[in-house]
Amino acid sequence: MLTLKPGILLTETEYGMALLDQRSAEYWTLNPTAALVLHTLLGGHGTERAVELLTAQYEDIDPDTAAEDVRQIVDDLRSAGLVTP
Repeated sequence: MLTLKPGILLTETEYGMALLDQRSAEYWTLNPTAALVLHTLLGGHGTERAVELLTAQYEDIDPDTAAEDVRQIVDDLRSAGLVTP
């Protein structure tokens, strides 16, 4: 299960999500695709569910591409220190 690290605030925006690290005052914006993935994973669902939702919402994306996108989004969030596995 993916969770936000302590001190990370999240808010929905008109164009996805914004994350703020209260300690460093850095912030990140997520596009609608990344926001859908993060929202799904924070809701207790696995990466497979995020892939299903992406392919349902975006008809032109195939499951393999969606799976790679989900993996990259999770890797980027972890690398930025925003989430814990």
